[in-house]
Amino acid sequence: MAIPDIQTADTVEKIFIGKGEQPAWLTLALANRHGLVTGATGTGKTVSLQVMAEGFARAGVPVFAADIKGDLSGISEVGEAKDFIIKRAQDMGLVFQADQFSTVFWDVFGEQGHPVRATVSEMGPLLLSRMMDLNDVQEGVMNIAFKVADEQGLLLLDMKDLRAILTFIAEHAGELTTQYGNVSKQTVGTIQRQLLVLENQGGDKFFGEPALDLKDFMRTDRDGRGMVNILVADKLMQSPRLYATFLLWMLSELFEQLPEAGDPPKPKLVFFFDEAHLLFNDAPKALMEKIEQVVRLIRSKGVGVYFVTQNPIDVPDKVLAQLGNRVQHALRAFTPRDQKAVTAAAETFRPNPKLDTAQVIMQLGKGEALVSFLEGNGIPAVVERVMVRPPTARIGPITPEERKSIIDNSPVKGKYDTTIDSESAYEILQKRVAGAGGGGSGGILGQIGAIVGTIFGTSTPRNRLSTGQVIARNVTRSVTNQVVGGVVADLGKSVGGSIGGSVGRAIVRGALGGLLRR
Repeated sequence: MAIPDIQTADTVEKIFIGKGEQPAWLTLALANRHGLVTGATGTGKTVSLQVMAEGFARAGVPVFAADIKGDLSGISEVGEAKDFIIKRAQDMGLVFQADQFSTVFWDVFGEQGHPVRATVSEMGPLLLSRMMDLNDVQEGVMNIAFKVADEQGLLLLDMKDLRAILTFIAEHAGELTTQYGNVSKQTVGTIQRQLLVLENQGGDKFFGEPALDLKDFMRTDRDGRGMVNILVADKLMQSPRLYATFLLWMLSELFEQLPEAGDPPKPKLVFFFDEAHLLFNDAPKALMEKIEQVVRLIRSKGVGVYFVTQNPIDVPDKVLAQLGNRVQHALRAFTPRDQKAVTAAAETFRPNPKLDTAQVIMQLGKGEALVSFLEGNGIPAVVERVMVRPPTARIGPITPEERKSIIDNSPVKGKYDTTIDSESAYEILQKRVAGAGGGGSGGILGQIGAIVGTIFGTSTPRNRLSTGQVIARNVTRSVTNQVVGGVVADLGKSVGGSIGGSVGRAIVRGALGGLLRR
């Protein structure tokens, strides 16, 4: 097949990745069967990731990628016709032509991109426990806290809400023990200390409103190209557990929100998970099973997940078996463990009689890779040695000035930049302590009855919706996820901002919690 121009090398059905004896193509219709990009540091993984991201974007597929070192940010700027890039293109029979891609930058800390937030309720007790490295007993208390919050109609939006509900259950431990089991103040105190650690790592910036609307990751630009969403993760990587849990939460939310898509002609979204080993390190068995389940099932939602890590053995076998599209850069074998890793990597490919795969893995130069993509009916192609084509956008990081210009002209500018502090668990419990909530009797269970009673409007004036009535009306995601810009700011302290989301999470607490019930 003739490939005269590097920008037109891709077809409507395939992405041109590189060339060896034969061109290497990634089929769009099979791209939601997931993939793996591996190799030692400095062997070209980031360039391969950028080439794939460019190809998906050209095909109209939105991309989300974590950028650990800042190198991927160059995809937003016009490429440079450097000598080595021109030569590599010519060696493949291509004419280099520079390009750039519409990009949105995101940052949990809100420093180098739009803030990314989730509510505590959306995260749920399972992932929060994972994030804070809680043991089984502490996780049990966390589940009780969420249960009580749901029954009390208390919204858990940010860290102070979670602290407030934990204090509440510690103060009512005697009443709760008969219904939920033992709740010790010592355990609650331990969780509170772990929350302090999480806050110091940036958790206080991550939890809150307006919460991220994942539809904002699934945009195309005015030319019909997929938007490239880059999570600035250099600072986030200093808290690896927060990083891994955040990306796992994103996957579970995508699974929960997207409709079934079957086998679309191209993915709805492609998700690149850099430093993927962090997702699996020290993960308990129950969480590992859920990760495997989400990765397996999210394919049917039209989402492709591509793990980027140094070695295939970083990924558990059950997950590895689901990653059909493989790009393997060089590995070095200086120790017996390294040699074992090379052998394991070679065995993950469909053998090519012309190649000694294990030997070639150690001989690959920078920019070279062994590739095997799915073809036909989803069968892996035999492994081939190829030279990865050069990216058309800039290789390497952009300047702070360029980044600021992109953020200032972003399609989501203003939607997430101002924090909203809605009335939630902390404020409501503070009012109760101050006596503003009335001195009703019956302890915690009696208070639950009062909340339920308001659903029918029997205990509040008709001129304002009660909390219970809002619950009944808004069993949906947060209203703040459905409005933008100034409308969000005008909502102020509206209790309707998230009440529906709270009840929704009580029914199915995210995809991971929901899968436990499937």
